[in-house]
Amino acid sequence: MPEPQAVASRYDERRKLWKAAIKWPMYSVAVMPVLLAAGWRLGAAEVLRWDQLLGFLLAAILLLLWENLTNDLFDAETGVDLHGKPHSVVNLTGRRDQVARLAWAALVLGLLLMGWLASRSQPVVMVLVLLCCGLGYLYQGPPFRLGYQGLGEPLCWLAFGPFATAAALLVLGPAVATSIPWTTAFSLGSGPALATTLVLFCSHFHQVEEDAAHGKRSPVVRLGTARSAALIPWFIALTYSLEWLPVCRGAWPATALLSAAGLPAALSLIRLLTHHHDQPERISGSKFLALRFQALNGLGLTLGLAMGALWPYG
Repeated sequence: MPEPQAVASRYDERRKLWKAAIKWPMYSVAVMPVLLAAGWRLGAAEVLRWDQLLGFLLAAILLLLWENLTNDLFDAETGVDLHGKPHSVVNLTGRRDQVARLAWAALVLGLLLMGWLASRSQPVVMVLVLLCCGLGYLYQGPPFRLGYQGLGEPLCWLAFGPFATAAALLVLGPAVATSIPWTTAFSLGSGPALATTLVLFCSHFHQVEEDAAHGKRSPVVRLGTARSAALIPWFIALTYSLEWLPVCRGAWPATALLSAAGLPAALSLIRLLTHHHDQPERISGSKFLALRFQALNGLGLTLGLAMGALWPYG
């Protein structure tokens, strides 16, 4: 019989793998567009429908669950995750059929909930959400697999930026006919969506060899780790430029500068990838540093925008 200590060690290892597979911190990218929209509406002293906010949060989480599970399934088809990603849900369960059923269930439930929210706000919300889902499929789904061509990052920015933010603004507002608020959606969503895109960009650093071997030409594979690491400060600088320019113009309150809460994580990420970009074992957690930056930046901006109601500006 195996030693109790060995059994406990295997159990602990499997628990860690499942924790990595679930990726619960990653869901901050799903909820950020609607949180930002809520902060903006509160700061502008506009009506905020709290029941719609809760519904959008749940639907967004379900749709990201679908995307994460299907990405595991699509990567299993190409073999890119076979050896380099033991925490893949497909690798952990060994049951593609069960993972596929769970993915479809999450998609159906998420779309049904979004459809209900759209029926209580604007029908065009459903069009925007379907566009986001379509971009998610284009990223990894056959026959497109645009992520394998290095196009995942712009798709990510579009989905989590103007499209998701526009949908959230409509869902949270009053149920009256109105046009899609593209100007507000681009202004509000561009910077935080770039922070979300940085999470995807950083997820490639530790698996360059595996990706290249299976034909996945991510930006990091194409540029190399050194040049890719040199882009990280530019990602962060552009994120803050897009978020702080409206403050400088008087369109947003000075409290929006609370998005600087993400700066410590951003600086840690820059240092890590600058010095260890070519050491996979040391940078495997870089995407979680990027995720911490994304979450703290977005939450700080949300809070700062909401606090705008306390001080007149503009």
